[in-house]
Amino acid sequence: MGQNTRGAASASSAPFTPERANARPIALWLLTCCGLIAIMVLLGGVTRLRHAGLSIVEWQPFTGVLPPLTAPAWEDAFAQYQRYPEYQKLNRGMTLGEFKSIFWLEYLHRLWGRLIGIAFLVPCLYFALRRRIGRALIPKLAMLFALGGLQGALGWYMVKSGLVDRPDVSQYRLSAHLGLAASIYGYMLWVALGLLRPRIAAEGVLPRYCFAVLGLVFATLVSGGFVAGLDAGFAYNTFPLMQGQWIPEGLWHLQPFYRNLFENLITVQFMHRILALASLLAVGLLWLAARRSALPASARRACHGLLGACALQVALGISTLVFVVPLPLALAHQAGALVLLTIAIWTLHEMHGPRLRSRSASLARSPGSSGS
Repeated sequence: MGQNTRGAASASSAPFTPERANARPIALWLLTCCGLIAIMVLLGGVTRLRHAGLSIVEWQPFTGVLPPLTAPAWEDAFAQYQRYPEYQKLNRGMTLGEFKSIFWLEYLHRLWGRLIGIAFLVPCLYFALRRRIGRALIPKLAMLFALGGLQGALGWYMVKSGLVDRPDVSQYRLSAHLGLAASIYGYMLWVALGLLRPRIAAEGVLPRYCFAVLGLVFATLVSGGFVAGLDAGFAYNTFPLMQGQWIPEGLWHLQPFYRNLFENLITVQFMHRILALASLLAVGLLWLAARRSALPASARRACHGLLGACALQVALGISTLVFVVPLPLALAHQAGALVLLTIAIWTLHEMHGPRLRSRSASLARSPGSSGS
């Protein structure tokens, strides 16, 4: 382990090459898409917290780009909404003006998804036509495009679950939707970092432990989807005890027992607490191990940032719970999850040593190169 990290510390970055310079625009494009995805996740959070996600009851990927533009069109959209359980059971008596306020949130969320698709596809076609995309990058971009399409379909699949007798989306589908968004974001970020700072596979315990920490952070994020889906944050608004108990009653009352992990709001909130604290402990241990290892300065900085982000995220989570999910804190907590995921991915990337020769040639071709 020590030999690998000392070798990494001897070089701060991969050498500058024409291929690496050509990779930079592609990396910046992917990072821009990451930023758009992050905004999309936050828009989804606002839509969820404002109970606006079921206001558009049809999925029209192409014809649904334009919102209602006339009074009759608005009346028709409102009439469609009134036929579904959310209006009939929760919002009966809602005015057209009130409907518009929730409609615009869901419309913006869907429109932003379309913009992400354009922001990904158009530059991708440009780079492909200019023969800037190397063979090694093609399957990665194809996977990202396919996952983006799947995410759109999964979003509608989630909405459909709330258009039945129970006017609330399935916590399973909500968590899958959130988890896939985080996966697309994380993989795109990893590819972009690989273009900007090519790395070799690292050996030793510390990089593997860092990967496990990343997995724990991701699991905690997905767990938050179940908390949101069950509105579990509105119950047991005390910390560290849950209504005066370390182990709350009713933790395993559903049968079979594993249903409690996904359908029992007591268990879901309890497990989210456990995962969050376990993440903080794991990150703290990684930080201590990094201090004792011969890591490059960039990896040390990443570990410092990871510890700070994790501590802040736990504090935001506790505050959101104790103050009963106010919108600003809830959004800050959701944004904090993405920040933490970002820094965890960056830390893992920095645990890998810089290549002595850039691998960017296989990922992004220089303008003068022939072939594709």
